[in-house]
Amino acid sequence: MIDLSRKRVMVTGGDGFLGKYLCQGLKERGCRDVFVAEKDQFDLVDAGAVKRAYRESSAQVVIHLAALVGGIEANRKSPGKFFYDNLMMGVLLMEEARLAKVEKFVALGTICCYPKYTPVPFREEDLWKGYPEETNAPYGMAKKMLLVQSQAYRRQYGFNSIFLMPVNLYGPHDNFNELTSHVIPALIKKCFDAVKQRKEAITVWGTGKATREFLFVEDAAQAILLATEKYDKADPVNLGAGFEISIKELAGLIAELSGFKGKIVWDATKPDGQPRRMLDTSRAFEEFGFRAKTDFREGIKKTIDWYRSKQIES
Repeated sequence: MIDLSRKRVMVTGGDGFLGKYLCQGLKERGCRDVFVAEKDQFDLVDAGAVKRAYRESSAQVVIHLAALVGGIEANRKSPGKFFYDNLMMGVLLMEEARLAKVEKFVALGTICCYPKYTPVPFREEDLWKGYPEETNAPYGMAKKMLLVQSQAYRRQYGFNSIFLMPVNLYGPHDNFNELTSHVIPALIKKCFDAVKQRKEAITVWGTGKATREFLFVEDAAQAILLATEKYDKADPVNLGAGFEISIKELAGLIAELSGFKGKIVWDATKPDGQPRRMLDTSRAFEEFGFRAKTDFREGIKKTIDWYRSKQIES
């Protein structure tokens, strides 16, 4: 077990949505030496910037959260960039960590690594049984290469790296940009805008039949920290809450809690994405004792309340 309070820790993406919660969790564990490789200071697709990050941080532990992410539309518009940026960040960061003799490297994958028609619940053993869903396959495959690199480096160099696969995250401070946001913040913004503009209906992509699983961002941060402290194996690990909800049910819940009482119109000409998503989370519990704590409805309410407070401030 690693005592993080005694380690120099570098967090890529530490100034992002998940990163802010993870850095707070490190501080709560007594870790006083946290180096955040901020996006505007370190272009992690550039080898020189990655080398500089290691020189400046003298990191003993690296938690790699940084990623180029977005919803279905963003992935469809920029598949090459989503592939290249995410692949190169991972390759460069892990190679330079090995050369710098970093004690442990924690790589964050994604549920998008899984094949399109993975049986529910998704088990880690099913990871290579097909190709990812087409709209986010370049992103998913780029992230999946982190697992390949991690396992290869462990075999050849004895390098201690682990690979974690979280489901979609949500919570206060999420990305509400309508061009790049994921489904929960996108729906919240859509409902708030409709109430403000007194619209009688909102239009949502797809049929509403697809299912998703979501993990509250505070729970995700705790899961990653537990794995950093306690998990040292080559096998990938799912991070989730162990439930699934249809997009139609999700939209209804968000409309209710946002105060939107109008009609939800489904645009079936737009893609649903992967048909179903839900993880088997037993390995995370067995290996490092993680189990999600936040009730989904309560988590959505907290997210909406935070967004409402920001609307009032602005």
